[in-house]
Amino acid sequence: MSFTKLIGKIPLLHAEQSDTDQKLTSAEQGKLWATYIGNTMSICVLSYMVRHAEDQEIKEIVKHALGLSQQFVTFIRDVYKHENYPIPKGFTDEDVNLDAPPLFADEFYLHYLKYLGKAGLGVYAIAIPLVTRSDIRAFFTECTHLTVQLMNTLNETMIKKGLLTKPAYIPYPTEIDFIKKQGYLNGFFGDIRPLQALEITHLYDNTENNATSKAVLLGFSQTAQSKEVRDYFHRGLEIANKHYTVFTKILQEDYLSAPPSLDPLVLNSTRSPFSDKLMLFHKMDMFTVRIRAYGNALSMSARHDIASKYGRLMLEVGNYVEDGANIMIEHAWMEQPPQAADRGALAKT
Repeated sequence: MSFTKLIGKIPLLHAEQSDTDQKLTSAEQGKLWATYIGNTMSICVLSYMVRHAEDQEIKEIVKHALGLSQQFVTFIRDVYKHENYPIPKGFTDEDVNLDAPPLFADEFYLHYLKYLGKAGLGVYAIAIPLVTRSDIRAFFTECTHLTVQLMNTLNETMIKKGLLTKPAYIPYPTEIDFIKKQGYLNGFFGDIRPLQALEITHLYDNTENNATSKAVLLGFSQTAQSKEVRDYFHRGLEIANKHYTVFTKILQEDYLSAPPSLDPLVLNSTRSPFSDKLMLFHKMDMFTVRIRAYGNALSMSARHDIASKYGRLMLEVGNYVEDGANIMIEHAWMEQPPQAADRGALAKT
């Protein structure tokens, strides 16, 4: 079967079709599954945002992002049908109430899309070197391309509207230099050097991510129906607020600017636009992305004190995600990803 018609809806996609009769590898199954689940969730959230956005320029960008998620889901669903593969349930119209009042100001939608784009790129770009079947590789290549385009449009719009904050400027070096002392790594004792550019970059990025996550948690904590889920969001809000404060303080100690809090962009509605299942999965997903971001930042941080903070905060996030997973499992809300055969169980049959 040719996939030309299936992927032709996504522009600029030119895949070799000679190997589409090959079975999906574990990497292809895993990445397609994660993309499908994540984008069905995005369709629910973005449909709600499109319904309530009043600024026409912001509305068009959200609508465009929604269209991308719908294209991605359609392609994966067609692959599943061709492979006689069970289609995950993901998230459906049952998980969103489009008639619920607005929960966020229009400006927040741009910040949210920026966070969503970062998360998407973390899945799509990483998939490209791991998948081997040409149609699937071409699909993730195009997902990456279209998401990058969306991020560029977002940045241009935020600059135009005066909503984009930039990482701090630092002086240009006057000459090439080499590190001569191991004191460069100090962070707890002795002379502590100023932050270097890569440390600033990731501190700024993680502060920005926590600002967005904090606002989402604030909105979700106002609208969750279950007390158990509300309490979980309140705990997440405390964690995100603490992490935001930790990173902001490190930047400010070197007189560098940090991204502002987005909490004022959360409105006063208490009527839930999303199911508790969707909101709980959403926050687990955002915190899982945080683990990856902290690990990446840790690898780029030479100062011992900063690396130590990332390690400690990563552990806290991991524990939080595990507790959320336990709630999901308890309520039978967590779909199981594709997994290897249980050889031990097969041997007993």
